[in-house]
Amino acid sequence: MRTNFPFSVEPARGWMPWGILVPFLSLLFVVVPAIGGNELLRHLSALNAKGDPANLLGLVLFLIVPFAATGLIVLAWVRWVERRSFASVGLGHAEARQRFLRGLAIGVATALAVVAAIWAAGGYAAHGYAPAFAAPVSLAHIGVLLLCFIVQAGAEEILFRGWMLSAVARKFNVATGIAFTTAVFALLHFDRQSPWHDVLLSVLFSVFACLWALREGSIWGVMGWHATWNWLLAVGFEVPITGLDSYTPALLVKLVPQGSRYLNGGPVGPEGSLLCLAFFLIASAWLLWRYFSSSGSSSGSPSVQRP
Repeated sequence: MRTNFPFSVEPARGWMPWGILVPFLSLLFVVVPAIGGNELLRHLSALNAKGDPANLLGLVLFLIVPFAATGLIVLAWVRWVERRSFASVGLGHAEARQRFLRGLAIGVATALAVVAAIWAAGGYAAHGYAPAFAAPVSLAHIGVLLLCFIVQAGAEEILFRGWMLSAVARKFNVATGIAFTTAVFALLHFDRQSPWHDVLLSVLFSVFACLWALREGSIWGVMGWHATWNWLLAVGFEVPITGLDSYTPALLVKLVPQGSRYLNGGPVGPEGSLLCLAFFLIASAWLLWRYFSSSGSSSGSPSVQRP
C-alpha cells in the first residue's frame, strides 16, 4: 500500500510516541475514562447485572461521559504533547460541515439498506409501524440519543481513525497504521462469547472506516456515518445495537427477530448478521479499489514525514 498520507503531514513540534507504544496509549485513553464512567453509572444504579446500561439515562451517560472524556484526552494529547495540528488527525476545516452532513445521510441510508435486506430475507417480522410517534417524549429521547451517538462516534473516530492511524502511519506506513488501528479496535469490541463472525465484523468495520478516512482525507465523513449508523440501528427498529437496548419505541418499524441468528444477528442486533458482514466486506473492497485507483493521480502528494 502506498505511504502517501492524505491527512496534513506538517511536522510535530512536540514528542511523537514510538510506533509500538501507540496501541498501548490508545488502550489507556479508553480504559481510564471507561472505569470512571462505569463508577458513575453504578452510583446512579444505571447498570444491569451484565454491566450494560439498565435504562435510558444509563445509555445516555454511557454514550457521553467516557467517550467525551476519551475524545478530549486525545485532542489534548495532540495539542499539548505531540504539538501538532488537528488537521493532522483528520480534523481539517476544508468542507468539514459538508462531509459530516453527507456522512450522516450515508449512515442513515446504509443502516436502512442492511436492515431492509435482513427483513426481506426473512430475518425479521414487522410488529407495528412508527410507534415512537405516538408519544412526543419518545421522539425527544430519540433526538437526544442522536446527539449522544454523535459524541460516541466522534470520540471513536478521533481516537482510532484520526490519532492512532496517523500516529502509526507517521512512524511506519499507512498499511501498518490500518493494521494496528484495526487490531486495537477489534480487541476493545471483543467478547469471549461472541461468534467468529462478530469478531470479523469488528475487523471489517475498522478497515472500512480507515479506508473511508484515507480516501476522503479527513475523518469528518466517517464520523457522521458512524454516528447515524449506530443511531438508526439503535432507535429505528427496537432491535439491539451491539447488544444494547435503546429503551425507546421504534422510530420506523418495530421488528422482531425470527429464524437463524446468522441472518438477524440475534442478541447482537443487525451487526451480528452475515448480511451486515457482507456489506462491510463489499464496501471495504470498493473503498480499497478506489484508494488504489487514485494512487496514480496523487503520486505527487507529499509523503509522511517521520519526526
